[in-house]
Order: sequence, then C-alpha cells, then structure tokens
Amino acid sequence: MDITTAEQAAPRLTVIIASNREGRFAPVVADWFLARAREHQGLDIEVLDLAETELPTALSHQPSPAVQAQLAVISPKLADADAFVVITPEYNHSFPAALKNLIDWHFVQWQAKPVGFVSYGGISGGLRAVEQLRQVFAETHSVTVRDTVSFQHVHGLFDENGEHREPSQADAAVKKMLDQVAWWAHALRQAKAVRPYAG
Repeated sequence: MDITTAEQAAPRLTVIIASNREGRFAPVVADWFLARAREHQGLDIEVLDLAETELPTALSHQPSPAVQAQLAVISPKLADADAFVVITPEYNHSFPAALKNLIDWHFVQWQAKPVGFVSYGGISGGLRAVEQLRQVFAETHSVTVRDTVSFQHVHGLFDENGEHREPSQADAAVKKMLDQVAWWAHALRQAKAVRPYAG
C-alpha cells in the first residue's frame, strides 16, 4: 500500500500545559520543554494552556453558548492532534483539576493517540500524578508512552533565565520520550488510515 502525503506529514503534537494555578511554575517548565520539542525533527507543535481556558466543572450534553464558544477553540486542537504531551505538576499526589476537566469534556478526540508526560514537583517529580493519568488516559483509549520527563524539587533546577542548570540528562529524556511519541503517532495514524479505530 502506498503511503499518502498526509501519512508522511509530520505528526501534529498538542502540548497541554495542565496547571492554571496563580503563580504557577508551569511556564518555566513549558518554555524549556517547547524549545527542545521544536528542535525535534518531524513534529508539528501546538500549545493548549489551561490557564487560558474556562471550561466549567459541571459537564453538560447541552452546554451554554459561552461553553460552546470555549469548546469551539479547544476541541479542534485536540481532534486535529495526532499525539499529546501533558506538562503537569503534582497536587496532593495527583494532577490538576483543570486537566481532569479538559479530559472529561472530550472523548473521541483522545482515542487511539499517544500521550507523553512532562511532570514536576517535589520529591516525587510529579510521577504520582503521571501514574494516575495513565489510568485515566487508558479509559479514553489513548496510548501512554513508557518514558517520561520528570523534575524533582523543580524550583532549584532552573536558573533565573529559565534554563536547566544541568540539562544533559533532561535533554536526553525529552528526546527519548518524543521519539516514542512520534513513533506511536505515525503508527497509529497509518493504522487508522487502513482501518477506523473500533472505539
């Protein structure tokens, strides 16, 4: 079977910044990650920052006009993506409510797509949030990649310019995770072109 031009195109990666907390550290981690992700060959990157969204926690099959307007901006970014990377802190051994809310407002947009994780926090580096997210994304028929990027005691790792003080291991972790995300994005996109996902 010939591979179409669409299947050869760079996978569309939507990077989700999960924290919307006032005074959040997320922009430092996100800017650092995005600089490296944009150097990774073969990914078309879009950003969805949950601090810029206002989806209500009360889900509805008949959302108000205001919510419909929000979804009209957010949902296409998820639907058009071939893959996702979630940048998340850890709050109380879990992940931010804004992220769960985003996930719950959508379903088919996640299906049969890979998800990678960049996490940060205290002693656990946000990995407890990631482990819970793996369970949630499994329910949406997503494929979470094994390798993550995580930052323990994150505030001490970056300088005043937002640069990682000892970047070699973190840079290698980003490449490994994005290689896996890109592989799954290509594989699943090609598979869905042959046979629609039975979700």
